[in-house]
Amino acid sequence: MDNGFDAVVHGIHLHPVKSVGGYDTARAAVEPWGLAGDRRWMLVDTDGTAVTQRERPELALSSAATLPGGGVRLSAPGRADLEVEPPRAVAAAGVMLFGKKFKAVAADDAAHAWFSAYLGAEVRLMHLDDPARRRTINPAYAPNGETVSFADGYPLQIATRASLDALNALIAQGDRADEGPLPMNRFRPNVVLDGTEPWAEDSWSRLSIGDVCFRVAKPCGRCVVTTTDQSTAERGKEPLRTLARHRRIGGLLAFGVLVIPENTGTLHVGDAMKVLA
Repeated sequence: MDNGFDAVVHGIHLHPVKSVGGYDTARAAVEPWGLAGDRRWMLVDTDGTAVTQRERPELALSSAATLPGGGVRLSAPGRADLEVEPPRAVAAAGVMLFGKKFKAVAADDAAHAWFSAYLGAEVRLMHLDDPARRRTINPAYAPNGETVSFADGYPLQIATRASLDALNALIAQGDRADEGPLPMNRFRPNVVLDGTEPWAEDSWSRLSIGDVCFRVAKPCGRCVVTTTDQSTAERGKEPLRTLARHRRIGGLLAFGVLVIPENTGTLHVGDAMKVLA
């Protein structure tokens, strides 16, 4: 097993609005449900169902940055920036993500109008004011009833630079070599590690970063979002084509790992990572 003693945090990435572009940060607080400010907002359609890059790849061209107090600043091509504060004293409404229903609260009408104009379809921006409302999707990996934000299913996603290099080498050998090399933002991780061996994360079950310990829940299965160029919103075939040939793990097209915090604390770029088990 790679002991990870030489591995360090290379990057920390926050995505305040699910499926919308995020930003890099030098430090981030770890909460039980993920990094502070990460994926606490989500777009829904008129039925309350999540709207993501799976259906609307142009969301890749929009971006959100966290404001003091938990609000967000929204940016998108052709739109003036908009600052949105967390909704207050608003009744929670039902939303649906991957077939699971839970409650969230709606932002103000200006936020709905801003995103609706950008997408050319009626959507609403929702805020997860209380992450305790949403349990992890699969309790088999979270027996203690852990909660999660609007992330797909687990509090944090970790990826390694070595594995990305290995994946890009495989893409270069395939029949879609012109689509590579791919940048890390295709995978939208929270934490990127440097100094590991390629695919070392396959053997991890528990690790520490700085003073925070994490339990590895499972490999991160990849979807069509990874085929979307985050700078153009155009779609190709990679990395799913290569992952299907070389990285099938338990039925998943795997890249990176999904982890659950065992304690709270703060992560910093440059923190050492150690494999504990």
